[in-house]
Formats: sequence, structure tokens, C-alpha cells
Amino acid sequence: MARTETDVFIAGGGIAGLSAALAFGRAGFRVVLASPAPPVTEERRDGSDLRSTAFLQPAKELYEEIGLWSALGPDAVPLEGLRIVDSAGWPPEMRDSREFRASDLGLDCFGWNLINWRVSKALMEVLAGEPAVDLRLDTRFASMVTRESGALVRLASGDSVAAKLVIAADGRDSAVRQAAGIGVDVTRYGQKALAFTVTHPVPHQNVSTEIYNEGGPFTMVPLPDVEGRPASAIVWMNPGARALELASMDQEAFDALMSARSCHHLGPLTLASERRVWPIVSQRAERLVAERTAILAEAAHVVPPIGAQGLNTSLNDVIALRDLAAQEPARLGAPDMLATFARTRGPDIRARVAAINLFNRVTRSGEPVLQALRLAGLRTVYDLRPLRQAVMRAGMAR
Repeated sequence: MARTETDVFIAGGGIAGLSAALAFGRAGFRVVLASPAPPVTEERRDGSDLRSTAFLQPAKELYEEIGLWSALGPDAVPLEGLRIVDSAGWPPEMRDSREFRASDLGLDCFGWNLINWRVSKALMEVLAGEPAVDLRLDTRFASMVTRESGALVRLASGDSVAAKLVIAADGRDSAVRQAAGIGVDVTRYGQKALAFTVTHPVPHQNVSTEIYNEGGPFTMVPLPDVEGRPASAIVWMNPGARALELASMDQEAFDALMSARSCHHLGPLTLASERRVWPIVSQRAERLVAERTAILAEAAHVVPPIGAQGLNTSLNDVIALRDLAAQEPARLGAPDMLATFARTRGPDIRARVAAINLFNRVTRSGEPVLQALRLAGLRTVYDLRPLRQAVMRAGMAR
């Protein structure tokens, strides 16, 4: 079996892992990335990720630096506003709404929205021409032994990789994190999210809309037109059993039901893609580092799909770790470098996981007291300009 010497070994072929591979490769490091299978880069193939992400400014800057944004920009929709709608009852009736505008912060937009499978496709196309990155997309991480001087990773193929730094970007059930002896704190809500694409007659005007009601938010995120019709990516959170029922419902009934759930905000909605189901949990690793090992992205933190925090927080991990490595390449994977990474990212991760956990509990509740609190909170945050601006900046990591 073959043994490879490299600078960085990455487990995980999702967006975060591929982004880390490209970032470290473009920073001058040799990279080996292992994943059991290549990412799905076609919309209609099984396993395609139909969720969307509003890439905030730090993420866009990273992608510009590593030569990815030129491939993504033409498909990106600027997110100029965020409308929050409070609704109650069934069929839902709007009780109030507020629209947060990027211009209130002196910005053109909060971020740029893209469907996740398109991001994976662009990453794979750019990585194909990156000589510093060795992609092993047909084998998984099996085990590792770490020493003060480095790490030896064994792959399921039988090959081994000697690296100075091991990066766990292999998801919420991370095998690398488990091999490093790091546990997780998990909060389960009994919810699942449906992710899909719709068309609608009313243009979205580059505004994302979150409509709150019992069970969780119904989020409509602007996309480019589909076959000449305005389109949005939808994330619809529900109790788990209800989400599975909705996923198997015939399209005519589903279209009618989701149109009602959207309060007909953009007119009647028409399903324009497959429906994917995702479990909703909050999860945080007990530690972000171990000997020669950094834990990032969903291996380190998982949050409900609220406020564009999930993948953006993951890319902030990549940025912080890449920057530390580039500052002192000779200290790659050393204890002081990893301690600085943990110290840099730990407080932000803890704060975001805790805040989104609380927000999800309040916004999904059907209790009248909590629904009243949700409505009062929306009005208070928006109507006090300094508070509104502070909340927007915090959400954008600015």
C-alpha cells in the first residue's frame, strides 16, 4: 500500500472541506483530501444539496482570494433585504412584518445567494486544475496516529498519509473528531427541514423572506429565474413526522399547502425541483483541536438553517485556520497554532450556536406566550435603529 507525504490532510468532501483544500493549496501547502464519494454536482441526481446559502462578505472575499468567485458570481443573486414575517393560525395569517435592508448599514447587499450543489460543482472544476491538491474521492478516513512531530492517517483503501496537520471537515458524525477523542453536545428538536426550489408569479426583488409560525420558519431565498419565472429556494422546517409526510405528498396538494404556508407572499408557489429532507439539530464539539488536529465546519458545529449562519460560520473556520498557517508555515499543526485557532474561533462558535438554539425554540413554539414574545421581539429589534443595526452586523460577522 502507498504512503504519501503532505502538509495537510483533510477528511470531508463537502463545501467546507473542498473550500479548505483549495484555500490551503492556493496558500502554498500540499493537500490530500479524502472522501468516500465525490460531491453531487448535478441538481437532479440523488443526494444533490438543494439548500441555498447566502454567502456573506467574509466568504465572498475568501472565494475571490482563491479564484472561485469568478465561477460563482454569474449565478449569485444579491441579497439586498431580509423580510421577517410573523404569522399565526391555519391557514396562517400575517400579524406583522419588518424588512431589514442592507442599505441601512451602507451596503449594497447582505450577501450573495447560491444553491449549494452549484457551489460544489464550481469547487470541483477549480480544484481539477490545482496541482497542490490531491483529491481521493473514493475512500474514507479510517484511523490516525498523532505524535508531536506529525500525524499518520490510514485510509480505508489501505493507503496512508503522513501530514503535519489533520483537518476534520467530515460532517456532524466526524470520524476524525471521534478518533481524536472529542465528544459533542447535541440538542435535538424533533424537527426536519424540507429543501426545494419553487417558481412564483411575483418577483422576489432580491429580498429573502422568513415567515414564522408554529413548527419553524418557512424561508424563501431569492434565486435566478427558472425558465423565465421568478424563483426562490425554500427551507421549510416542521416536526419530523410532518416533514416526511410533506416530502411524499403529491405535487398538486403540496403546491397548495406550501402556498398557504407562505401566506401567498409571492403568489401561488409551484414546485420546481425534487424535495430533500434534512434533520434539524444543534451540535457543538467539546473542543476544536487535538494533537496535530483541527476540527471545523459541521464536525465542530451544527445549527438550524436560520440567518445564513451555518456554512458561513464554517467558512470563517477555514479563513481563520488558513490565515494562521500562512502567517507561520513552519508552525503548521504545532500546539501554539492550534491553541490560537481554538481561542479565535471558540467564543464565536459558542455564541452563535447558543443564540440560534434559543431563537429556534422561540420561533417554532405554538405557545401563545412565546408567540407574543416573538412578535414583540421582532418589533423591538427593528424599531430601535441602533439595536437593528447591531443585530444585522452580528449576523454578518461584521
